[in-house]
Amino acid sequence: MASLKVGDKAPDFEGVTQDGEKISLRDFAGKKLILYFYPKDNTPGCTAESCNLNENYDTWLEKGFEVVGVSPESQKSHQKFIRKFGFRFNLISDTEKEILEAYGAWGLKKMYGKEYMGVLRKTFVIDEKGLIQEIFEKVKTKDHTNQIIEALNL
Repeated sequence: MASLKVGDKAPDFEGVTQDGEKISLRDFAGKKLILYFYPKDNTPGCTAESCNLNENYDTWLEKGFEVVGVSPESQKSHQKFIRKFGFRFNLISDTEKEILEAYGAWGLKKMYGKEYMGVLRKTFVIDEKGLIQEIFEKVKTKDHTNQIIEALNL
């Protein structure tokens, strides 16, 4: 499992969007990126987080950021999720969990006394040079935009 920290070079990735288009970290060279990892489409926390980022998407664009979500859900699931809530950013379908593992967002979870492997909700803010500017491991799903803005002093 990756142990990334602020200042590290963000792991390169290549994935597939909801529309089957290839997307990679290289596509964001010279741009700032909010790369967020979430467990499952159409669940309360994941929906709240995604909707919060989408509701503030114009703010992110004005501040020079692009937003991309990553989960192990299928392209079809992502398409339905995007249609249902009108997201204006891409969702990567990481069914093989390669990007999740590269960013340390796949690991051991505990619920009701049971341990299992799953998605660890995390957000990485990556700068124009591909360096990690901030990492959020305790995501405030309903207020993630303000959480990021406050941490970055934007």
